[in-house]
Amino acid sequence: MKIGEIKKILKSEKLLIGTDRVLKNLRNSKVEKVFVSSNCAKDVFDDINHFASFSEASVEQLDIPNDELGVVCKKSFSVSVIGILR
Repeated sequence: MKIGEIKKILKSEKLLIGTDRVLKNLRNSKVEKVFVSSNCAKDVFDDINHFASFSEASVEQLDIPNDELGVVCKKSFSVSVIGILR
């Protein structure tokens, strides 16, 4: 369901791609849910969990690596972190 949910959100303009954009919006409490790839860097994962706890956003670790997440998001590069706007 997670991959299907991501593909559904891709069609709307509520998907944030990239660590910097997701963290920026987490700090402003604009993110509802965050998906993290299975091979995301530990420091990035810790930062996301830290800021998500303040903004009451849920964080889910996917069982797919960042190169496959990039393909799911229709990007030609690896994607480690994506977020869904409120």
